[in-house]
Amino acid sequence: MQRTKVKDLLQGAEVGKEVLLKGWVRTKRGNKYVNFIAVNDGSTINNLQVVADEKFSEEALKDVTTGAAIAVVGQLVESQGKGQAYEVQATSIEVVGKADPETYPLQKKAHSLEFLREIAHLRFRTNTFGAVFRVRNTLAFAVHKFFNEKGFVYIHTPIITASDAEGAGEMFRVTTLDPINPPLTENGEVNYEEDFFGKATNLTVSGQLEGELAAMAFSDIYTFGPTFRAENSNTTRHLAEFWMIEPEMAFYDLKMNADLAEEFIKYIIRYALEHNREDIEFLGQRLAEEDKAKPQNERQEMTLLEKLEFVVNNDFERVTYTEAIDILVNSNHYKKKKFQYEVSWGVDLQSEHERYLVEKHFKKPVIVTNYPKDIKAFYMRLNDDGKTVAAMDILAPGIGEIVGGSQREERIDILVERMKGVGIHEEDLWWYLDTRRFGGCPHAGFGLGFERMVQFVTGMGNIRDVIPFPRTPQNAEF
Repeated sequence: MQRTKVKDLLQGAEVGKEVLLKGWVRTKRGNKYVNFIAVNDGSTINNLQVVADEKFSEEALKDVTTGAAIAVVGQLVESQGKGQAYEVQATSIEVVGKADPETYPLQKKAHSLEFLREIAHLRFRTNTFGAVFRVRNTLAFAVHKFFNEKGFVYIHTPIITASDAEGAGEMFRVTTLDPINPPLTENGEVNYEEDFFGKATNLTVSGQLEGELAAMAFSDIYTFGPTFRAENSNTTRHLAEFWMIEPEMAFYDLKMNADLAEEFIKYIIRYALEHNREDIEFLGQRLAEEDKAKPQNERQEMTLLEKLEFVVNNDFERVTYTEAIDILVNSNHYKKKKFQYEVSWGVDLQSEHERYLVEKHFKKPVIVTNYPKDIKAFYMRLNDDGKTVAAMDILAPGIGEIVGGSQREERIDILVERMKGVGIHEEDLWWYLDTRRFGGCPHAGFGLGFERMVQFVTGMGNIRDVIPFPRTPQNAEF
């Protein structure tokens, strides 16, 4: 007999038929006459109730415990009890894999998210993380669907690279040299010519530069892959390994770039609402319960579903960096010295500033454009004022920056000057400059941190809870 998933059984298509169900036991309750076993196989947040009547002895069901994997044959029938539309009247139950109730860590009680991070290999089996990672799966599919429908070419950019796209220097080194006694040059520096690649290499911080090369041939491309930052930030917003979506578009300017990013964000949120509504509703209820423990002024003004639908159905606000600074400086928040970090023209906006703009002032997602050139990367196009660059950040409620992008500098002379200003040698990026020498054109792109998007859609407060196995300072478990 062919197995049927719980999600399909709960839709009742096979009611009255004999079915084969396989999954893991969430709970078992009952007496010597009848037992009710809640089974889940990960296909949906909902369990399917299996009814084992008196023909199943206590001995036959002794290993049917929370966490055990079982295979059930029985008839799918309309349920007589409350809480479920259908159930399976079991004719046979086989324990495929036991779970010792004395040592299985996921018993029927509330577990803290901190505890569940310590058992990340098992947390997928909880309702919360089942919902989170089904939503993550849907969002990932929606990313590819969106760009495929628009005719973009999916490019796999290298994970090992010799370039630092951001100029940040916070990179993981990739080397095969002896860490204790590496070969040295005459100047006493590590001789990377003897390393595997013959030069210093690192894990990528971005696929953008290589993506630009592809956009100069295909017009519209995107990357979607892992990126790495060796940033010692032990916060709820940072990971050392995370996934980035980075489209690059030839013949685009900053406004077209912002329009695409807004359309993209709305598309993937809408897709998740259509395909994972039950999961999002569950996560919304969880968030509402969390909110009850907070002071009134810290509670969310909208439910999770309301927030997502509000984003999908409303235009994003657009302001320049200069306008954003004016708003912050003239705010009561600033006047009452409630900002921890300085606010003045030329400083990079901190998370508290971004969240004020989004959550207090505009009460909707905001696209901030035209940042000071000194706080942005070398590849961003210099504006006519000579002080700002054609950059954009999209700020979202609850998490701040979710997208960063820009129109790229296509003028080789200005680009070379910008590189010199940040200490990047022409010979190190000769291949990048070639795209300006040979058929260069105006182009633009952006990067969306996938985990932050998953956070936004699921309402999870800690970024470590939206990636299966978080990599953070002092933590590379599993």
